[in-house]
Amino acid sequence: MNPFRFYNPTQLVFGKDTVSELGSLVAPYGSSILLVYGGGSIKKTGLYDKVKEQLASIHATVHELSGIDPNPRLSSVEKGVQICRENGVQFILAVGGGSVIDAAKGIAAGVPYEGSVWDFCTRKAQVQKALPLGAILTLSATGTEMNGNAVITNWDLKQKRGMGSIHVYPRFSILDPTLTMTVSKEQTANGIVDMMSHVFEQYFSQTKDTPLQERLCESILQTVVENGETAVREPNNYEARANLMLCGTYALNGGMISVGMQNDWASHDIEHAISAIYDIAHGAGLSIVFPNWMKYVYNARIDRFVQYAVRVWGVDPAGKTDDEIALAGIQATRDFFTRIGAPATLSDVGIGDESLDVMAADAVRFGPLGSFRKLEQQDVRSILEMSL
Repeated sequence: MNPFRFYNPTQLVFGKDTVSELGSLVAPYGSSILLVYGGGSIKKTGLYDKVKEQLASIHATVHELSGIDPNPRLSSVEKGVQICRENGVQFILAVGGGSVIDAAKGIAAGVPYEGSVWDFCTRKAQVQKALPLGAILTLSATGTEMNGNAVITNWDLKQKRGMGSIHVYPRFSILDPTLTMTVSKEQTANGIVDMMSHVFEQYFSQTKDTPLQERLCESILQTVVENGETAVREPNNYEARANLMLCGTYALNGGMISVGMQNDWASHDIEHAISAIYDIAHGAGLSIVFPNWMKYVYNARIDRFVQYAVRVWGVDPAGKTDDEIALAGIQATRDFFTRIGAPATLSDVGIGDESLDVMAADAVRFGPLGSFRKLEQQDVRSILEMSL
């Protein structure tokens, strides 16, 4: 196990009707609020009215930024920065899924910074300070509600980049599982793949002597598998939605499940290169890429893949070679993604082989990917070919 430090400042407020606590949570941060949300579904569900009622109860002045895209655009972030500066905004409230919260983080970091928010995504600058922000989560997937990460898309450049800072952890996040019940089957499936993929990126590690971390990862994966198909089949099942919501948050909340472990993140970089061009849902891209990454790298540490197959999927090792056990676990992963309705190939989402070289080159823009097994540009292209 490696030395580590772990700190997470986000207050989770979990449970049914917890939106009723919003006013008291926001009040300490000021009365000028930027409300950030997506395409308007929160108005259809009535959540928008509840939020406005809570903010009115503390006499807040509310400015709004709507229309955040599923892969949040730099242009929207820049618009939000401008609104905050022109109106003396003191606090940002994101109401939506991961993209909305990521956009809010970009805005929060951009307000006190003189340059472009894109500087944080291209490693030209680091976030030194940010406006405080909070979140109301409506889609279980990314864990951004309890971490300091964000992913922004520069649509003009067809590039999708991540940024991160302790300064953009939400001060609080409200997690009411009932708010996820109106999410479509497709979005629910994509969210399930996303949270499992976050665990994979941490679990498939070359770091030795991490039994607790491994079991934490495995327990989240098992819980997602146990509840995922139920949530897709029965969208109003509170228990399934609640368990998935907590799994998604804990899967990527700043490293709790993988402290002291080296992480990989190659598959995420590959997916970002895909969705930067084709604008597909992040979870859909991960569903396509991850099982193929597994097949490509499993021999780099076959014992971890054997453990994964046996502990998570219940593969019976009797009479099987390590290769057979590992591949059975990978196939079980693909089969589960298929059962919940997630795509298996690039062609499933209308993508051909026309941009493989561009995507492979973009994925390795900062050098070889990952730590489980280092991937060069040709390795990435091979994984993309496997994904066709």
